[in-house]
Amino acid sequence: MSLRSVAMLSLFDTAAGAVRPLVPRDEGRVSMYVCGPTVYGPPHLGHGRFSLVFDVLRRYLRWSGLEVTYVSNITDIDDAIIKRSNEERRDWREITAECEALWWEAMDAIGVMRPDHTPHATGFVDRMVEFTGDLLGRGAAHERDDGVEVRSTVVDAYGLLSRQSRESLQAGARIEVIEGKESPTDFVLWKKAKPGEPSWPSPWGEGRPGWHTECVVMSLDLLGEGFDLHGGGQDLAFPHHENERAQALAAGSRSASMWVHNGFVEVAGEKMAKSLGNFTNLIDLVERVDPRSYRLLCLQAHYRSPIDVNESTTAQASAALDRLDALGRRIVDIGLEAEPDAATLARFRERMDDDLNTAGAMAVVADTVTRINRLLDAGDTRAAEGPASALRSMLTAVGLELRTDGNDVPADVADRCAARDAARGARDWAAADAIRDELVALGWVVEDTPTGTAVRRA
Repeated sequence: MSLRSVAMLSLFDTAAGAVRPLVPRDEGRVSMYVCGPTVYGPPHLGHGRFSLVFDVLRRYLRWSGLEVTYVSNITDIDDAIIKRSNEERRDWREITAECEALWWEAMDAIGVMRPDHTPHATGFVDRMVEFTGDLLGRGAAHERDDGVEVRSTVVDAYGLLSRQSRESLQAGARIEVIEGKESPTDFVLWKKAKPGEPSWPSPWGEGRPGWHTECVVMSLDLLGEGFDLHGGGQDLAFPHHENERAQALAAGSRSASMWVHNGFVEVAGEKMAKSLGNFTNLIDLVERVDPRSYRLLCLQAHYRSPIDVNESTTAQASAALDRLDALGRRIVDIGLEAEPDAATLARFRERMDDDLNTAGAMAVVADTVTRINRLLDAGDTRAAEGPASALRSMLTAVGLELRTDGNDVPADVADRCAARDAARGARDWAAADAIRDELVALGWVVEDTPTGTAVRRA
């Protein structure tokens, strides 16, 4: 664990359009809100990426000596949920419960820590009704036949997160001619229910809150004004986060101090999304490959850059994991009590503090792996202790776990390894290769090491 008590981390703030220091509102504590899933289907790889990006950020902040309060919501009422409920003629609550269970199954599989708070939109409806009434009372919203809308024109710098002017957003908006709509950029606070839809009582009739209303109310209620960081995928910057920010300002509150967004997951250069027809189920992926490979694939790219997830990139990540695990087995008893090598950790921190440059940090990890292997090959176990301790610390900081259970080898398999070593010593390469093939057929990965044949389960 790091000995630092104060983080020196800088991140790209979408609102500022620049990298700037993360300065906690409360000394020694960081408050984070990350937009969670709308539970109407299984999670896809894009969900997996934002979850991993902010899981790594959370872990790194904690490793750096800070307390972190992490909130990530569950949107359990939404147009998409209602649409599926109607199509399948099933109760919407049954669908959301089923899909939320799939969500947590996927998050557990990829090693994402559970949030400190997981507010459900349906649990905050009364507060959302109060919030809507407050905006109406301030003249920042107006009622229409189909609900209540925010007057975006009352918000200074509307368009900040999209990096566009209000005029540009209005000119580019796709608008249906709707009676009572004052501006193209106005957005819904409260939707009046149609017959048969789930609804809650309000002064404006039975209905439900708008998506943007849900998150602004839950984030401010749980984290308070001016909380430190609001995160999510790049596609949420506008309109979702823009409209969250606008509502907070219209209510006389300060929302997040920093807005952080991760890049897309792509398939053949296209953003991955259900609407584009290239949806990939995250659970299917982690059932086919080591779930850690997706974390490593995300770590090997900068969080704001797009990543391409396919058989080739996941295979490369899996191969890199094999090399890490192989070293893990070599150092299973080395450096457990040693102080981490300070120079190595300093290089790691320098990269992580520079806009969460995990790609650079993983290059430090790779260099450390090479260094440790060379020291062990030379028989200098003592010199490897500090780097081995540093390696464990760095991997803890990014949530990447080494697997060393390959050392539990049955006696008959160990005998075959010894026989292979004897064959190699006698330069009987045919016999050595035959034993290798035999072990592989039994489900073992065979590795040549300076101390002889090593095996682990495939």
